[in-house]
Amino acid sequence: MTIDWSWIGDHTDDLTTLTFSHLQAALSAVFFGLLISLPLAVVAHRVRPLRGFLLGLSNVLFTIPSIAIFVLLLPVSGLTRTTTVIGLTVYSLVVLLRNTVEGLDSVPAKTKEAAKAMGTRPLRTLLTVELPLALPVIMAGVRIATVMSISLVSVATYIGDGGLGQLFTDGFQRDFPTPVIAGVVLTLLLALVADALLVAIQYVLTPWTRRRA
Repeated sequence: MTIDWSWIGDHTDDLTTLTFSHLQAALSAVFFGLLISLPLAVVAHRVRPLRGFLLGLSNVLFTIPSIAIFVLLLPVSGLTRTTTVIGLTVYSLVVLLRNTVEGLDSVPAKTKEAAKAMGTRPLRTLLTVELPLALPVIMAGVRIATVMSISLVSVATYIGDGGLGQLFTDGFQRDFPTPVIAGVVLTLLLALVADALLVAIQYVLTPWTRRRA
């Protein structure tokens, strides 16, 4: 299998556009997944009867094939980027919701009791004590969800989107391996760079873990 380097040179602008489009779809899904999962995780953490229901529902959604989700969304949002983002958000919810719940569960009870004894209101305790201490576990979920979303964006090619996935379709249809290889390499690079950046963000946001180490 050989690579036509001239093709890559001639399509640099297209590759750049597809890469940014791919990244935008993945990060949008993770962002909206966080917006949805954070309040749901707080509810699941504090209202135990709802915990099993919420986690179970997210697991059920995860079992739906990705192509099927996109197809089911077509009558609602059509052949648009919205369909891609909604579908990817559904998948990111499973990881983000579970990790956020586990992160909140990991906060020592004595720490929360100390905050309560100092007269800290529940909302402030959540924002200034529980979520910061749960951040390492939450960030682990964000990293997984981000890499997973980057890998799944290509599936949206079947509805006319898909970012770098369009290179796979183009290469297979023309029996031309160069676009396929370029798409695979760029997708891997996106995942590695995104994961490295998230590790750096976690490092900056959790200085107490470094002092503990």
